[in-house]
Amino acid sequence: MKSAKRKGKKIENLTDMEVGYTLSQAIAEASRCLLCYDAPCSTSCPAGTDPGTFIRKLHLRNIKGAIRTIKNNNVMGCVCGVTCPTERLCQEACSATELDRPIDIGKLQRFLVEHGWETGFKPLKKEKKKKEKVAVVGSGPAGLSCAAELAKAGYQVTIFEAKEKPGGVLRYGVPEFRLNHEIVDREIKDITDLGVKIKCSTRIGKGGPCKLVKKGFGAVFVGTGLWYPYRLNIPGSDLANVTTATEFLEANRTGKRRKIKKMVQGKNVAIIGGGSVAMDVANLCKALRADRVYSICLEGLAEIPADKEDLDMALENYIIIKPQCQVTEILGEKGKVVGVKGTETQWVKPGVYVPANARTVPGTDYRLNVSAVVMAIGSGAAPETSELCPKVKCMKNNLIKTKKDGVSTGAEKVFAGGDIVRGPALIVDAVKDGKEAAARIIKLLSKKRKK
Repeated sequence: MKSAKRKGKKIENLTDMEVGYTLSQAIAEASRCLLCYDAPCSTSCPAGTDPGTFIRKLHLRNIKGAIRTIKNNNVMGCVCGVTCPTERLCQEACSATELDRPIDIGKLQRFLVEHGWETGFKPLKKEKKKKEKVAVVGSGPAGLSCAAELAKAGYQVTIFEAKEKPGGVLRYGVPEFRLNHEIVDREIKDITDLGVKIKCSTRIGKGGPCKLVKKGFGAVFVGTGLWYPYRLNIPGSDLANVTTATEFLEANRTGKRRKIKKMVQGKNVAIIGGGSVAMDVANLCKALRADRVYSICLEGLAEIPADKEDLDMALENYIIIKPQCQVTEILGEKGKVVGVKGTETQWVKPGVYVPANARTVPGTDYRLNVSAVVMAIGSGAAPETSELCPKVKCMKNNLIKTKKDGVSTGAEKVFAGGDIVRGPALIVDAVKDGKEAAARIIKLLSKKRKK
């Protein structure tokens, strides 16, 4: 899943998350809204959070109504307010841009949800309990969203999570200076308060979804995400102190932070990759007191895939960007990293930003003295995904194949969504899939109840 966003600021410590709006600041920002009749910001939100409505309500001082709109439309409202690249979604469509600057929708969304928590306001309600049970595999944003929608409709929902704590990428893949534990925990509590049960340290293996159906679950939603990190197959990739972004970020959010701190503190580090996740890793290395941190990527400066704010933040923290470069070898002595070698590159065909389209520029060899390397070149679905259920088909990259609705699989009672279907995407896209899958499951179970 793609990284969360944060304004470009220097990181002073690992938990230095940007402070949200106060009530007066939020009201002042909402008062700038033009109150569009057909608010373009609302149609530009993948999850259907409807910012046009909640900003209008805040503008009119109906704060509880604004909170209710957010949480009923998007149970992960605070997480999305913090993590969404709003500058290229709802804010890009904001009509106020024509006059001044767009409304800071993300900050308003975060403020309203947090204000609800602080005041004890609980906007989520559930219908009368139904007899049908539904299983959700994975407690990332897709699974949590699906579970919440089903629980609101009265269904008995159990989430099965392989890791020790729920949250998926929100907990294990995003640094605390972007998204802290408190926000993740409170969003999850809103969901468990609806009656959703979460069973952690419970892995659903081969044939798992089909087995859950046989155990009495009326439907199963699979939202396991992408936890299989890609690695470059180059000389030295098996040396000590060579890891992946997935492993590095997860270590930071678990009991292994001391290990990665020892790996980078006071040392030079090379990050291979130029996306937002690579910038997260680079900034985290700086927060862990690394000396020099390099981000080495195939793209040119104007092509770097990281969101602008993520790149700005990296530059603010003195990350050294090496664009149009590749790493061809990781150098080692006595089994440990001592440097990287590479060359500059150029695209064979302009505008095609894939490794296969890059070629070496003769005479541009370089070497960097580094003591650690983190590969931030993406992650994919685990190979065992293809064995989840006989009728659940996967593509060659092990992503689950769905029907035209994006969530139904070849097995009537098994649905899927989020990154395990889309590939690396935004958190708000996963929320959308969870909601869509819940709607399909409700329709399926309702039909069976009427028979």
